Amino acid sequence: MKREDKLQIIESLTEKLNEYGHFYLTDTKGLNAEQTSNLRRVCFKNDVLLVVAKNTLLRKAMEKADVDYSEVYDLLKGNTSVMFTQVGNAPGKLMKEFRKKHKKPILKGAFVEEAVYVGDEQLEALANIKSKDELLGDIVSLLQSPAKNVISALQSGGSKIHGVLETLSKK
Repeated sequence: MKREDKLQIIESLTEKLNEYGHFYLTDTKGLNAEQTSNLRRVCFKNDVLLVVAKNTLLRKAMEKADVDYSEVYDLLKGNTSVMFTQVGNAPGKLMKEFRKKHKKPILKGAFVEEAVYVGDEQLEALANIKSKDELLGDIVSLLQSPAKNVISALQSGGSKIHGVLETLSKK
């Protein structure tokens, strides 16, 4: 590979690292062409970008990126595919579902919500992490709950008061 091509790949990977907030490092070795194609299709449907990269080029891109990724350098061994995403739990859920039919991909590690997760045993935790939108939804519903209780109490109380006043007026 020519030096210019390598520099272009490093630049492209650096842009992706800066653009996407989260990424998963996976091992897809052993998947045949059809399975790889299916994985790419599933990733595309879930807004996850799957990229296969040379470890040395990926490391150089990480070194040039805006964030310190030094904790994941040790994971850059063997076959490495990178799943870039804006939603931290999307690749985890995707991999969990895909592995119901296939043994791969295996999670090497992930950089999600500015934290590093190492090892395939972390997949369950990553799949269960709530995304930013899910957390905001939870907060909104928590904030709405007391207001809804007050409104319903006032509405039910209003009918009781009306009934009491009507009874008194008849007497």
